[in-house]
Amino acid sequence: MLHNDASDKPAQSRLMIGRPELALMGATILWGASFLIVHNAVKETGPLFFVGLRFSTAALIALPLALPVLRGLTAREVVAGLMIGIGIFAGYSLQTWGLQTISSSTSAFITAAYVPLVPILQWIILRRRPRLASWIGVALAFAGLLLIAAPRDGLAMGQGEALTLISTLAIALEIIFISLWAGKVNVARVTLVQLAVTALLAFVCMGPAGESVPPFSWTVVISACGLGAMTAVIQFVMNWAQRTVSPTRATLIYAGEPVWAGIIGRMAGERMPATALLGGLLVVAAVIVSEINFERRRKPADAEDIRDPQASAVS
Repeated sequence: MLHNDASDKPAQSRLMIGRPELALMGATILWGASFLIVHNAVKETGPLFFVGLRFSTAALIALPLALPVLRGLTAREVVAGLMIGIGIFAGYSLQTWGLQTISSSTSAFITAAYVPLVPILQWIILRRRPRLASWIGVALAFAGLLLIAAPRDGLAMGQGEALTLISTLAIALEIIFISLWAGKVNVARVTLVQLAVTALLAFVCMGPAGESVPPFSWTVVISACGLGAMTAVIQFVMNWAQRTVSPTRATLIYAGEPVWAGIIGRMAGERMPATALLGGLLVVAAVIVSEINFERRRKPADAEDIRDPQASAVS
């Protein structure tokens, strides 16, 4: 195996980028591009209707892939899809609501505040203690987020910023839930359930929230359908890749999302201050530093604490 040949092999294997990591990076680029699309679409529709339309489209796209194996749906997969779906619904609804009043770049960088939350939740829920490098990485990411999302007027934060910041907890839980059941459930079935749950919750909550169906708009329809396709791809990739990629490593890959959103937002005319750009560089640095091995080889009893995605993939 990769980790038995020489004392320096664990560090080398952890630094390798495999297909799961590359898939997550591709999903991150799509994810970053979605902020500008949503920002423009919610000018013509309410957030819950848009989330419902987006995820119902994603569910319909995922249905043909899940249909051949749908009869094997288990109670565990229903619970997994339900819990992940609740996390997605809460995170995306609050994020979409916030995008009504803040720019796509600002939303993306604030959303990345879930980065420091995941290792903490991972430790509490999954009992997986992060490595030293992971803690240094999340500390750098947090410092970068302070520069990006720091309130401009004293300590006051606008409604859009506050809603987006709250959404980060739900997004962090979503990643933890995916990792909790990864490798124990069928990816196609769980993906379909979580997408359907998200769409259903969004449509059901429209009434209590006082949101009505908006007038027909091609901007809304095309945006929702396009994002629905992207969402289906992203959710399948996350569920597949996180079978062998640890929650902390996945989260730090996702930290590149605001960088892509910032680049795309700038191309669309959005401008960010120098401090925000510096914060973006710190987020990128967090991804790199998190994969550096600061520890000497440990005794075999500690091996489970340092997950080797490459070794796990071939086990």
